Amino acid sequence: MAHAATNNFDYIVIGAGTAGCLLANRLSANPNNRVLLVEAGGPDNYHWIHIPVGYLYCINNPRTDWLFRTEPDKGLNGRSLIYPRGKTLGGCSSINGMLYLRGQARDYDHWAELTGSDAWRWENCLPDFMKHEDHHRLDDGGDGDAEHRRYHGHGGEWRIEKQRLSWEVLDDFAEAAVQAGIPRTDDFNRGDNEGVNYFEVNQRKGWRWNTSKAFLRPIKKRTNLTLWHSTHVNRLLFEQQDGQPRCVGAELLREGSVMEVAANKEVVLSAGAIGSPQILQLSGIGAPELLQRHGIDVVAALPGVGENLQDHLQIRSVYRVNGAKTLNTMANSLVGKAKIGLEYLLKRSGPMSMAPSQLCIFTRSSDEYQHANIEYHVQPLSLDAFGQPLHNFPAITASVCNLNPTSRGTVRIKNRDPQTAPAIEPNYLSTEEDRKVAADSLRVTRRIAEQPAFAKYAPEEVKPGVEYQTDDELARLAGDIGTTIFHPVGTTRMGRADDPMAVVDAQLRVRGITGLRVADAGVMPTITSGNTNSPTLMIAEKAANWILEKK
Repeated sequence: MAHAATNNFDYIVIGAGTAGCLLANRLSANPNNRVLLVEAGGPDNYHWIHIPVGYLYCINNPRTDWLFRTEPDKGLNGRSLIYPRGKTLGGCSSINGMLYLRGQARDYDHWAELTGSDAWRWENCLPDFMKHEDHHRLDDGGDGDAEHRRYHGHGGEWRIEKQRLSWEVLDDFAEAAVQAGIPRTDDFNRGDNEGVNYFEVNQRKGWRWNTSKAFLRPIKKRTNLTLWHSTHVNRLLFEQQDGQPRCVGAELLREGSVMEVAANKEVVLSAGAIGSPQILQLSGIGAPELLQRHGIDVVAALPGVGENLQDHLQIRSVYRVNGAKTLNTMANSLVGKAKIGLEYLLKRSGPMSMAPSQLCIFTRSSDEYQHANIEYHVQPLSLDAFGQPLHNFPAITASVCNLNPTSRGTVRIKNRDPQTAPAIEPNYLSTEEDRKVAADSLRVTRRIAEQPAFAKYAPEEVKPGVEYQTDDELARLAGDIGTTIFHPVGTTRMGRADDPMAVVDAQLRVRGITGLRVADAGVMPTITSGNTNSPTLMIAEKAANWILEKK
């Protein structure tokens, strides 16, 4: 194909989200590399992106969210969920919960086994986490303790801070967790995250710290980096070289016109666990029967594209409390709202600086597990569903998720139109193990709430309700009240050469194609035991190294 010189680059990175922003930074560090970064969403100049509580106004907002929905899900008793994905510079890091979690060492050691590559072992991932880290405990020349220096970095682009508020009712819930046998921890990110403490957050001085601020703004004067936002990728482009298809560029929709751009070296797909499989399928890479059904020529038969979808389903228990300050009571009056706004204006603290969840607990759903297999996001508020008003009574929400679900879902195109959202089917609670963990985790929540430290609030279980006790009742209730915490992964998974469902190899190269990699949460073969944003940055760090080293 012929290309105008202005549309010719060395590297094309598709998606300026969590991974794409870091990749554009690393690949353009050499001024000889001409890099194009393409983003379907607009600039991140919306004020609610940067005010932490603004996630409430960014999710399900067409300015910042793709507005995906899941298909009706049998495991959720036929319900369909909103499925937020960031559609702006910074991607999901611009609308997510800002929580800094890496997962567990065992997650990465398992990836190494599944891929046959020691590069993914925990000890070999740790330097990639630390490379871009700027951890608050190492500020002002302080080294912290020796153990902290072993596991954390300083001076990198990715800022990690303490939250700028605390709640007595959550402090007491944390003490109740300790009384229930869960240890305290001062760091969830050393490889074994079991314990209770407040989350650390990706913020700087009370503002959200997204990957656009971290990795793009400092390099905006690089003349070898071109950023095109509000630009959709229709499909990837290929040529036959040495008997094998090579990805040589992409067809874009920009400012109302279709255009082609060429990549002399590599195309890197970082459109996320929903966007990347969709683009691959539209480009002829995927299960042949799916592609042929939609009249798309098969470039590479990779049946794993769009399969293996995994996500964390949270089950929200609500407890009405007495004599406690919660956001419900603070925010349900004009005076309370004024105080909240004034505190943020003057101090960048208080409820407007809140991450969606404050208190974190990692523990085990039952004694059969040798590691923490459930995670709590505990909040000093309650509501019927996301986007609904807060309840008019004081309450807390203890949301618990199965960290290692065995249910698997799919992402598949519905037609050959790039503007049509794919069919997203997570298949939550589709295995007996996941239903058992759901029931057991609700019992763990009750055990914590029954401890003496929380008794002073005379807690009343509003949701799901104490009348539900058996495994079957609790598993069905989990389907009624469970919601995603927005961690889709696995849809372009990496694996060994003999794994027929692997989409990319251990260096993230797409099987059967040259000049194309995927670097985002989709390559995870199994979901991490915690929130997925920062592990995605680690993946991008590795990808950048391999690309620059031509591996």
